[in-house]
Amino acid sequence: MEKGWVENPYWQHFCGEVMFQHNFPIHPSQMTRWRRRIGEKGVEKLLEATITAGKATGTITERSFEKVIVDTTVQPKAVQHPTDARLYRKVHAAMLRIAGAEGIKLRQSYRNLMNWGFRKHGGHAKAKQFKRARKVLKSLKTMAGRVMRDVERKIDDAGFQKHKGTLILSHLVLTQNRTTKGKVYSLHAPEVECIAKGKAHKPYEFGVKASLAVTHGEGFVVGAMSCPENPYDGHTLERQLEQVEQLTGRMPATTFVDKGYKGHGVDPGRSMVLISGTRRLSKMLKRDLRRRAAIEPELGHMKSDGLLGRNFLKGVVGDAQNVILSGAGHNMRKILAHLRALLRLLMGEPRKAIEGLIALLQIEACLQQAIMAA
Repeated sequence: MEKGWVENPYWQHFCGEVMFQHNFPIHPSQMTRWRRRIGEKGVEKLLEATITAGKATGTITERSFEKVIVDTTVQPKAVQHPTDARLYRKVHAAMLRIAGAEGIKLRQSYRNLMNWGFRKHGGHAKAKQFKRARKVLKSLKTMAGRVMRDVERKIDDAGFQKHKGTLILSHLVLTQNRTTKGKVYSLHAPEVECIAKGKAHKPYEFGVKASLAVTHGEGFVVGAMSCPENPYDGHTLERQLEQVEQLTGRMPATTFVDKGYKGHGVDPGRSMVLISGTRRLSKMLKRDLRRRAAIEPELGHMKSDGLLGRNFLKGVVGDAQNVILSGAGHNMRKILAHLRALLRLLMGEPRKAIEGLIALLQIEACLQQAIMAA
């Protein structure tokens, strides 16, 4: 993002710069503090502003909100693939950092032995020598536990309170086993969950479940939220439709979902929910239901073109904000693509071209209002 600002004059012009700038406009930590200040509700205002801009530019209409498609996906966190050997090594490194910060003299650091054992474990696992790999893994766990207990014995009360979170997480990592519920997969992001999606190339993904709602015809994002604790898809539908109603001002008349939403419990009087594979429908509803899969490429674009494919924001709030910001960015790309197509078709009509320019100015005004309100 920072490199793009310095390299891209179009981006600078869109943000209001008159002359090309060779320096960053702000310090990166300012964005972190700003996101922390506005929270999840403030970021939702940005998504609402893109919906308003979409209506102003003609990308979507009020009729588009009558039918929506809802689906869930996994938003992976920016963490390394969690293996036991890697977690034990991170626990050992954390204990060495605490000992150095508090001036603790360790009985034995095991620094070289941990590095040697980690490489040895990887070699045995690669050669499918799993019995030898398990033996080295046990040694890694023993060395990490010895250093942790040495730190716990020698640290004072003030130091313990300062590093209490890291010590608790380290203890959980060393005591958890294969059947433990709520396992820790990362020390710097303990909120990460292991979600099985049944994909052959990627059986497990580590992050948080995300729910998104798009319009049936245009694929415009009208709802996006994170779903921590990996709930059943059907239990997320009611809350997702409430967010759509809040952002668009109306409840969708028809909602299209896949078979994972059976038993959703949504009142048919609020929104008619159609599940893939439903029989005894009219030809029009069957045709609309076949388009339920249109949300899949939209999710793919948000993961590849946006930041839904790897979340770098911290904590549970960062998970929620990243999903919403990915949806807002997707809407901006939809609006700009619509305006480009409109201008290409209507270059011979100055009046329509001027209308497209006015629509661009309306987008900028809507985004500025949302930022000021946040």
